[in-house]
Amino acid sequence: MTTRVAFAIAAALALPTAMAAEPAQTPPDVTVLQCAHMVDTAAGKLLGETTLVIEGKQVKEIKAGYVDYSSYANAAKASGASFLYQKFIDGTCLPGLIDAHTHLTGETSPTGYTDQFRWNVADYAVRSTVYARRTLMAGFTAVRNLGDAANESIALRNAINAGIVPGPRIFTAGKAIGTTGGHADPTDGYRMDLQGDPGPKDGILNSVDDAYKTVRQHYKDGVDVIKIMPSGGVLDESSSADNAQMTIEEIKAVVTAAHDYGFTVAAHAHGAEAIRRAVLAGVDSIEHGTFMNDEDMKLMKEHGTWYVPTIIAGKYVQEMAAKPGYYPPQVAAKALKVGPVIQATAGKAYKAGVKIAFGTDASVYPHGQNAREFEYMVQAGMPPMFVLQAATTHAAELLHKQNELGQIAVGRMADIIAVPGNPIEDITVMQKVNFVMKGGVIYKSEVKELAN
Repeated sequence: MTTRVAFAIAAALALPTAMAAEPAQTPPDVTVLQCAHMVDTAAGKLLGETTLVIEGKQVKEIKAGYVDYSSYANAAKASGASFLYQKFIDGTCLPGLIDAHTHLTGETSPTGYTDQFRWNVADYAVRSTVYARRTLMAGFTAVRNLGDAANESIALRNAINAGIVPGPRIFTAGKAIGTTGGHADPTDGYRMDLQGDPGPKDGILNSVDDAYKTVRQHYKDGVDVIKIMPSGGVLDESSSADNAQMTIEEIKAVVTAAHDYGFTVAAHAHGAEAIRRAVLAGVDSIEHGTFMNDEDMKLMKEHGTWYVPTIIAGKYVQEMAAKPGYYPPQVAAKALKVGPVIQATAGKAYKAGVKIAFGTDASVYPHGQNAREFEYMVQAGMPPMFVLQAATTHAAELLHKQNELGQIAVGRMADIIAVPGNPIEDITVMQKVNFVMKGGVIYKSEVKELAN
């Protein structure tokens, strides 16, 4: 038989190998993918030749070996299906990746501190569609978006869900929640007459009552998750990245209110004391965790708290801080303090048995480079299969979407990617995603065809 090529079985209907235009948002009735290898993230195993049958948006069948597609074509025809699309992949198929810490509506740059005074919300929103597409094409079919300036990530999520623009599934926090002068304060660094007095509607709280009000406002706004800032941060214009900025009572109030509304709570926390307070108050995940100590790790294991390291963000800000003028002086100083520590902390947390989910803090570095985090996690001492699970089954569990996302399994969403190689042997191939399917729709296809 001659070399098999990808084609659609339909009257005069074919899809190009390299997607030049955006695909239709309605998936084929039946799709068959034949993979040279497949990662079973639930079992933690690399499988050999595997055939995947997708009906609409979901995985219908998984069979070992290559199965003759004609039986599925005949079945589709008999059932009145519109067409069957078949793709042969010489590489490794994996579930769509999940980045549990992104900011798709911005991207840091030397002009970022002044852009906020020139750009309108629409400027950020338009750019976010470009960042969302880059993220999807990098193989990330779902993200948790942990903070924006004006709820523009909610609009982005809605546009993607409506099929208006391509992008990953977004679970967004809208505006992050913090305290006056803290890492979430939208007027941090402004001169006094421009500061105003941001309150709960802006994500700023200073009491238990404020905590309930701001969570309820977020519910009203239509968020999917709550993000709090119990410690300082690197890129704001304050002097500390790790001081505690919320009381334990305030954090508990946020968590109680959030859980009442069915939200999980992600806590940005660099400092050990802020991490301790957040874990004791019942947050679902600690983000960054740079100066996490042994007590924090013990508490996180006891409470089942997830850890999202974001190593790439630490490395990137450290690199940029070495460039004169890239960041304001106080920001550069914090970056040089945090950057060298975060990877070692992640490795220590893994050895201590803390639950880890994949996240990158995308926007701190250029969007689309998310997969570099895999290499950094392996360098920190985590096995390749573990880091793949961190971006699939673990992240899906953190999102409470483990019955839909995170593995290629019958009944799960058909979010499937491929890479040209074996990621267990070489984790850097995760930076070379050449096939992306989300919900049964193929958004990227640059795969090498298999010959038979």
